[in-house]
Amino acid sequence: MIQLFNTILVSPLFNFLVYIYDTIGDIGIAIIILTLIVKIILFPLTKKSIKSQRELQILQPKIKEIQEKYKKDKQEMSKEMLRMYKKHNVNPLGGCLPILIQLPILIALYEVFRKGFNASSLDFLYSFVPNPGIINPFFLNLVNLAETSLILAIIAAAAQYFQGYFMQLKMKFAPVQNGNKTDFAQIMQKQMLYMMPVMILIFSLSLPAALPLYWIVNTLFTLGQELYIKR
Repeated sequence: MIQLFNTILVSPLFNFLVYIYDTIGDIGIAIIILTLIVKIILFPLTKKSIKSQRELQILQPKIKEIQEKYKKDKQEMSKEMLRMYKKHNVNPLGGCLPILIQLPILIALYEVFRKGFNASSLDFLYSFVPNPGIINPFFLNLVNLAETSLILAIIAAAAQYFQGYFMQLKMKFAPVQNGNKTDFAQIMQKQMLYMMPVMILIFSLSLPAALPLYWIVNTLFTLGQELYIKR
């Protein structure tokens, strides 16, 4: 299974990265270009996912109303929920499935950037991809992408925070309360706003700087896609 995954996804992406590097001469710019190309190819899935999430959030008041009305009858609650989804032509899994489809590609990109500076990896290039012999790990002759970078780690965490903050700001719906208890989902959403950047910072400080660079480009481009889709 691992070999198949490497053959279908990791190897083509790695070869494409090296090809871009051969053409551009800067591994950082090559990572940015590869990330943007992959994001553009996956745009239809991203668009579907964002739209589904937005539609579900718009329906939140109705969902809460059904949950409250049929809280003692789970079977009837499920039927009413299905009727509502069908009426509004909404797939409750529509926001998850596109993400699950993209996940293998994201893992493959992670493997590409993690192993990209290993000279032995160049032995597995396709015959039509020129072997550069060695990859210069410096991005714009300033940042060594083969080592950890505090600056890129902080920028990656900040980009993640602003994306989460913007999404909560733009997609916020009226708070739903049960007595004095705020909706659990909203509490988790607020917690993730701060937890995700911290996690990204910790991971970035333990990985080669190529990974936070990829995350920065991916996050900012995703935010741009979300703005475009909403408009």
